[in-house]
Amino acid sequence: MCLLALSWQQTTRYPLVLASNRDEFLPRPTRPACFWPEQPNLLGSKDLEAGGSWLLASQQGRWATLTNFRDGRNLSAGNLSRGELVLQAMQQPLTELPKWLEANRHNFAGYNLLWGDNNQAWYFSNRLTEAPRQLEAGLYLLSNATLNTDWPKTRRLKKAVEIWQTTENCHPDQLFATLTDPTPAQDKDLPNTYIGLEKERFLSSIFIKGESYATRTSTLLWQEADGYWHLHEKNHATDKKLGNEHYYKWQSDLSN
Repeated sequence: MCLLALSWQQTTRYPLVLASNRDEFLPRPTRPACFWPEQPNLLGSKDLEAGGSWLLASQQGRWATLTNFRDGRNLSAGNLSRGELVLQAMQQPLTELPKWLEANRHNFAGYNLLWGDNNQAWYFSNRLTEAPRQLEAGLYLLSNATLNTDWPKTRRLKKAVEIWQTTENCHPDQLFATLTDPTPAQDKDLPNTYIGLEKERFLSSIFIKGESYATRTSTLLWQEADGYWHLHEKNHATDKKLGNEHYYKWQSDLSN
């Protein structure tokens, strides 16, 4: 289902900070983060079942990420995998992507998409009637509702990012500690996404632990003022698979 926080142009030291969890069925095959051999400009993990991704960056400073929109009353699967949206966001010209998203609004199950480059950030959900919109500087939260919906898990992640980006000598492990917090929300704070109380409880923690469905990957993407980018990914261990960790650093042209 996924969870993320995007800090956009809030501090001069870190123009962009993106903290993300990917929740997925454990058997779904995935390639860990790397520069894609088939598309060397793309950096991130790949869903090997449908060929897309949930978070990608490029050497030029483009980036894109998504979450699913959860509504038990509307379980339409859509004609295309939502991972295709991240690929399109990385490959389409930024000025053309909003038109493509509008034209293909009904081809996907519910989603939220964030994308941008060194100079701009955008948001779109096919569960809203609004057109894609450009974001002003701010801290944005997404889980499985629309942008900045106040859920317990988004509230806790927001606080962690606020502290991290304003702390001297901050370390990625400080954010990873929040991204791996399995504390569930109290029943009184649970959202109602029409999936039943037990599932709402199960999905309420930042880090989901289940036998067949769980938080599989935590990713941090951040940019420094001098144009250096960092992508740090942790793939979590399961009963049948060891965890692994991947880190990349590169410099983009700030004029892009």
